[in-house]
Amino acid sequence: MRVKPLTFPDSRHWTHEGLVAFGGALNVERLLDAYEHGIFPWPVDSGKDGLAWWSPDPRAILTLANFHVPRRLARTLSSGRFVVTFDQAFEHVVQQCASVGDRKQNTWITPEIIDAYRALHEQGYAHSVEVWKDGALSGGLYGVCLGSMFAGESMFSNQRDASKVALVSIVQRLIGSGCTLFDIQIFSQHLSQFGAIEISRHDFMSHLTKALTNPHCWPTP
Repeated sequence: MRVKPLTFPDSRHWTHEGLVAFGGALNVERLLDAYEHGIFPWPVDSGKDGLAWWSPDPRAILTLANFHVPRRLARTLSSGRFVVTFDQAFEHVVQQCASVGDRKQNTWITPEIIDAYRALHEQGYAHSVEVWKDGALSGGLYGVCLGSMFAGESMFSNQRDASKVALVSIVQRLIGSGCTLFDIQIFSQHLSQFGAIEISRHDFMSHLTKALTNPHCWPTP
């Protein structure tokens, strides 16, 4: 049985911007406790100002029942242009998410974050999807799975459409294995084309509470 660490402050004291707490250990136990309470870590100023924990209100999710694949992307998926794998290069995906494009100079995915999520992956809670082209890693996404909830943390692309292929591939895989809640944390117009919406923190927590009672939705080999 997992030993519960110290819990986070009561949700009644959280800000609408989502700031819950500063500092604390960045380890598997604390991360699991955070995700079970709808909280995620996001270092401030690339970690220079310390570790902050967040639970924004409203919260962004992908609506799985209405998940939409744009027509052009559907053609790309069926073309065989990319090869998709799961959990074959987890740390490589995280490192690419930290360094691709202009993120290299200002990334929240610090070495401490990479170490912590590697540990989550080794214990079966964090997972990745990899998108390959001509043998090279061209895109990917990683996140955390608890019960029937998947929290997408970050994705990257070195080729056109590669991150979109990663997103669609992991959503389709999770829907097929019983996922009921896909958390994307912060809304973006880029993800609205797939069915991203914002809901209140209260509604998100209701969905999360139910999801945590369900079986682990990441398919076993």
